[in-house]
This record gives sequence, C-alpha cells and structure tokens, in this order.
Amino acid sequence: MTGHVEVGAYALGLLEPGDRLAFEGHLAGCPPCRRELSELRGVAAALDGLPPELAAPPPPEPDPAGVADLLSLHARRRRRDRWSRALVGAAAGLVLLGGALGLGTTLDLAEPEPPAPPDGSAEQLLSTGRTAAATDPRTGVTGRVATESKAWGTRVGMRLSRLRGPLQCELVAVDRSGRAHTVAGWSVPERGYGLPGTPPALVLQGGTALPSSQIVRFEVRTLGDDRTLLTVPA
Repeated sequence: MTGHVEVGAYALGLLEPGDRLAFEGHLAGCPPCRRELSELRGVAAALDGLPPELAAPPPPEPDPAGVADLLSLHARRRRRDRWSRALVGAAAGLVLLGGALGLGTTLDLAEPEPPAPPDGSAEQLLSTGRTAAATDPRTGVTGRVATESKAWGTRVGMRLSRLRGPLQCELVAVDRSGRAHTVAGWSVPERGYGLPGTPPALVLQGGTALPSSQIVRFEVRTLGDDRTLLTVPA
C-alpha cells in the first residue's frame, strides 16, 4: 500500500529525490497508481495560481528503475504527515482563491452608480443651481428653471415636458419693469417633448445679461403669435 499512498504527493511534486525514485519503481508495475496519477495531474494543473510550493510542475515520466530498499516504516509515516499537510494547505489556498474570484464577480456585477452630469451642462445646473418649477393648468406644460449668478449676468438651465408641437419657442426672463430678455430659443417637433410615446423632456440652457436679482419670472413663449405656454416665478 505504500506506493498507493504516495500518488498524490508524487503528482504535486512533494516527494524527495530518493522517495520519488522508489515510487517510480512501484509505479512502473502498478496500473491503478498510474490511473490515479493521471487524474491527479489535472488537480495539480488547477493549482497553478497557488504559491510555488503548492503548485510544483508536473513530475517527469516515471523511470522504471526503483530503489525498494529506501522504503521504511519511518519514511512512510513522515511522508504521510507531509502529504496530509500539503492537502490541507492546498485546500485552504483553493478556498481563498475561490473567495477572491467570487468577490471579483460580485464587484463586476454590481450596478455602477450613474455618472454625475458634466460641469457646465444644463443637467448639472438643474442639480446644483437655484431652481423653481411650475405647471400651466391651461396648456399642461410643466417645467423647471435653474439659475446661477455670473459676473456677466445669469446662467439659466431649463427642463420642459408635456410640450406639444410643432412650435417655435423662446424662453425669456422678465425684469422688474416688465421687459422681456431672451434667454434661449428652439423648435419643437410635431411629436413634442415629455409626452407618451415622445422623446423625453427637453433640457437646454442659455443666459442673459440681466442679474438674477433683477429677474421676476421666466416665461416660455411661442414665436409668431406670442402665446405664453408657461410662467415660472424666479
């Protein structure tokens, strides 16, 4: 039974030179050990990612020359102990490797956080600026306006939905004296924005030389007939 016990240690390259020669002598005449060795070499290949002492290269083809007189009871016990320790260490390494791979898979599959809007965008302004929102009960248009004071005047961002087309519109800022200052202009396609089966809400930005402290309200107006679709207090 000595040779049978050594198959795993031989496959992992753990036998000392003299013990390896003795086992090879046994292996040459033992078909069961050769079959077991062929199976265990697949296990040894799976341990390539473990530390070098647990992942020795595959052993050379067995040499028929054996040295039977090297086998003794003391040597068998010593080799059994070493083989047991190697199996425990290999199993622990596989558990750690499996845990690391599992963690990596978890991290890869974790849903990423949505990217923050780029600085200078209308969405970024709508997220961080001073905002006001309103809905017009007559037209159904709803919108949100955000402002940011600048040295040159006021930067303005706007999000509109439930806006039907086709239209040509403009956003104006109305000052304390009632004068309108154009902020931005755009065209609305026939399908409109922010309606069932249409593109999402319209988001745009513009600016006015009017200081934000002088703006009383914002109005979305149509070009041509000058209708007011939405009024948002500043």
